[in-house]
Amino acid sequence: MTEYAARALLPEGLQDELPPAAEHEAAVVAQLVSAFAAHGYQRVKPPLIEFEESLTQGPGAAQGTGMFRLVDPASQRLMAVRSDMTVQVARIAATRLRNTARPLRLAYAGQVLRVKGTQLRPERQFTQAGVELIGTRCVAADAEVVLLALESLAACGHARPVTVDLTLPTLVPAIAAALGLPPALAQQARDALDGKDAGELEGLPAEAFRLFNILLEAAGPADRALAALAGLELPPDARAGVAELAGLVAEIRKAAPGVMVTVDPGEYRAHEYHTGFGFTLLATGVRGELGRGGRYDLVGPDGGTEEAVGFTLYVDSLLRSLPKPGAVAFVYLPFGTGADAARALRAAGHRTVAALAPETDAMAEARRLGCSHIFIEGAVAPVAA
Repeated sequence: MTEYAARALLPEGLQDELPPAAEHEAAVVAQLVSAFAAHGYQRVKPPLIEFEESLTQGPGAAQGTGMFRLVDPASQRLMAVRSDMTVQVARIAATRLRNTARPLRLAYAGQVLRVKGTQLRPERQFTQAGVELIGTRCVAADAEVVLLALESLAACGHARPVTVDLTLPTLVPAIAAALGLPPALAQQARDALDGKDAGELEGLPAEAFRLFNILLEAAGPADRALAALAGLELPPDARAGVAELAGLVAEIRKAAPGVMVTVDPGEYRAHEYHTGFGFTLLATGVRGELGRGGRYDLVGPDGGTEEAVGFTLYVDSLLRSLPKPGAVAFVYLPFGTGADAARALRAAGHRTVAALAPETDAMAEARRLGCSHIFIEGAVAPVAA
């Protein structure tokens, strides 16, 4: 390997995006943001790096171990590179926009960087795009967010069937607390349901074993899961959460009847900070989830909280679900082509590549540069093979 080739190597999980993939990604992000804006979500642009304590507050607490850290030479304070943009939007809403009328609708899109990837997403740098609806709690708000996520995918040309997998990450802790389970047994039950491991429920008190087995077996199509949950004696908070979840399922089916909706009442990983429902968007044959979201508490500078609900779409997964971009058509402009003619071609939607020096064979030069067409004798013509 040459010295230059060695310098061109990139760390694991990082990669260059080349033409036409880089342009395709930018176009998809623009389509997503446009879909968000059509529903009244205004875009914010937080910085790539912040003080560490800002990025580990509220919804950022669960991602603290996945952040790159560095010391700010100016302030000598510890800083971190964002690994998720949700916490930044929450900070903006709670501080800079705290006096803005609620409900507040914000949108974002940008790159995030993580210390390590996962089995399904080995990439450590990728693009997120999403929304947050802040300052209200109701099924209508939850449904707006889930349905907007689905509509945004469709706006980018995503045509594969999408499954909305719903969960109630607060359900198992609420039942464990009502049963008086010690923290160690409560965590054992939570991990067992999250990992779909019935054997891990062994050793729990009889009533806990019975209830959690029902939850474990309930995971699947929404109707079956909701029927199983409706038949349980649940503490009031858990019962209210199940009722909200049932209302959300009804709203999704009313607006998007063709979408598959499933419920996994015991899943909580990646939803640790959610204080209400959580959801994951999945598509058959696509590596990694298309997006995640749910309801959480936004913590203000005075320690107060307000309800928020939102989602993040993972653009790398979305791109894997879309058709590959086709070759871009360029029109070669032979040396000496007039500026007015060139402007008229671009105004008509053509992409032009202008010669920078006289050529002896304009057609051969157009072919060498990968142009599909050439401007010759006042007209656009295909480049001869």
